[in-house]
Amino acid sequence: MAKLTVSDLDLKGKKVLMRVDFNVPIKDGVIGNDNRIVAALPTIKYVIEHGGKAILLSHLGRIKKEDDKPGLSMRPVAERLSNLLNKPVTFVPTTEGKQLEDAIDGLNDGDVLVMENTRYEDVKDGEYVKRESGNDPELGKYWASLGDVFVNDAFGTAHRSHASNAGIAANMAQTAAGFLMEKEIKFIGGAVDNPEHPFVAILGGAKVSDKIGVIDNLLAKADKILIGGGMTYTFYAAKGIKIGNSLVEKDKIDLAKEILDKAGDKLVLPVDSVVAEKFDNDAPHKTVEGDVPDGYMALDIGPKSIAEFEDVLKSAKTVVWNGPMGVFEMSNYAEGTLEIGKFLGTLTEAKTIVGGGDSTAAVQQLGVADKLSHISTGGGASLEYLEGKTLPGIAAISDK
Repeated sequence: MAKLTVSDLDLKGKKVLMRVDFNVPIKDGVIGNDNRIVAALPTIKYVIEHGGKAILLSHLGRIKKEDDKPGLSMRPVAERLSNLLNKPVTFVPTTEGKQLEDAIDGLNDGDVLVMENTRYEDVKDGEYVKRESGNDPELGKYWASLGDVFVNDAFGTAHRSHASNAGIAANMAQTAAGFLMEKEIKFIGGAVDNPEHPFVAILGGAKVSDKIGVIDNLLAKADKILIGGGMTYTFYAAKGIKIGNSLVEKDKIDLAKEILDKAGDKLVLPVDSVVAEKFDNDAPHKTVEGDVPDGYMALDIGPKSIAEFEDVLKSAKTVVWNGPMGVFEMSNYAEGTLEIGKFLGTLTEAKTIVGGGDSTAAVQQLGVADKLSHISTGGGASLEYLEGKTLPGIAAISDK
């Protein structure tokens, strides 16, 4: 069923509540990376250009005590948004009450307002009460009362049932997806529900346990699943290949055996590894095939694995990549991740979708991000979507 989107709404003169994902890194009031603010601009601009009054809600960080609040105010975010839009943005330093209501009532068509961090509601009078992150029904109802329509553009929080997404939606006649949310539903949802074949998934990262649900769901849909990163060595252990001091989840070895039995030749493991005696970028390192020698740990996939993976990928029509191939943050063990990212940029005939922090960082570092079909803005949300789970934030959007 197609979802209602912001372009289906009549926005003129309407108070448009909009859940955005402005959860950006902030240190001492300085924003480290504004990608998430930039990603929301198309929807914000659409709302104000069509005569709506944009009332933006977002969380920022985690708030568990009063002392957390000052360092996690949305004020610097509102200032950055004002610069990006090149117009004034009203910031209201509260999440409920007369000051907020009056500010909203004072908006003209085309104005933008950012209210304080929704997670301020998680701490009241010094108590950690989780009104926002626990989806307090009264809070959702109150926030819904501030607007005429609701647009959810925060895919990054779509896997959470919070007052500022599911709570507001439950109290609105209609909820529409913003353009960013619409794109995530189209690309990730499309890849999982209706991929063009051959469909290849690349899964990396440290732990099998983080990706079990994804592997399980994709085994039924993908033609090949390429495995990299630390979780490789739990599969190695399950196959009886020596892993030295490599990362392993001992309690998941039996499960890895089951996955291997079920997957047959669909699951492709690396054939060589870059190994070192210490978890250290400057430690002497070498490439080995098969067994990891005693006293060594595997920290990246080797050149033969890269070549084999690229061989599988070259004929793909749909590719989903989530998770690094090695210890990407150390330059000597970043090659696997970077080479895969570079290769994806050459696949002009395929739909290429990247999610997860390190994979996204790799394609941005390489300058190939604009050659890919879609870069997901949600870490946990994109993983759960790939698992085939129902995401509350998406479920709450009205069908057309």
